[in-house]
Amino acid sequence: MMPLPVKKILCSIFFIFMMAALPSSLPSVSAATDRKPALPKTIDQNGCPLTLLKNKAYFHALSEKIRDARTQIVMAFFLFKTNGHPRSYPEILLRELGDAARRGVRVIVVLEQDARKDSTINRDNRNASERLKKAGVEVYFDSPKKTMHTKLAVIDGRYTFIGSHNLTQSALKHNHELSVLVDSPAVADKTLSYIKDLY
Repeated sequence: MMPLPVKKILCSIFFIFMMAALPSSLPSVSAATDRKPALPKTIDQNGCPLTLLKNKAYFHALSEKIRDARTQIVMAFFLFKTNGHPRSYPEILLRELGDAARRGVRVIVVLEQDARKDSTINRDNRNASERLKKAGVEVYFDSPKKTMHTKLAVIDGRYTFIGSHNLTQSALKHNHELSVLVDSPAVADKTLSYIKDLY
């Protein structure tokens, strides 16, 4: 059974997602904006810092935490699509994950493996996985028997990113997307346990 504080935190995250379409009704929630990479924090009623990441703000937040990581980065994504353009957001994240691995951070990335071997998802994820492995990142695939549609990242056993963003240029830069950054070792621990069961 999940401890009560973790349940409260997860309920708060769910509430924020449900209310995100009504920003005027959430005066206590500060959303990181596309124009400003600096991340405002919001403390919910349980004392757990949450940051709502709308659209491009997610990329800036994830990039910052990857660059600041000291011990471990664990990620599980449905799609990691790089395009070779050095300034594209997925390419930047791929380089930063490699940089983290080279400075001694353990970096683990779990990717979706589609049952259809020739699918574009498999092609894109395999391409990213080969490049990540060359950079010293541990890469795993889930079972093709069940779709892994998660978009998760846990950094240094403390920061958890959860939401709608895939690691694609469209999701990170162009789409309407919404995710949350949670500053909680308890939530990070539960999320890591979940990710370990995926591969």
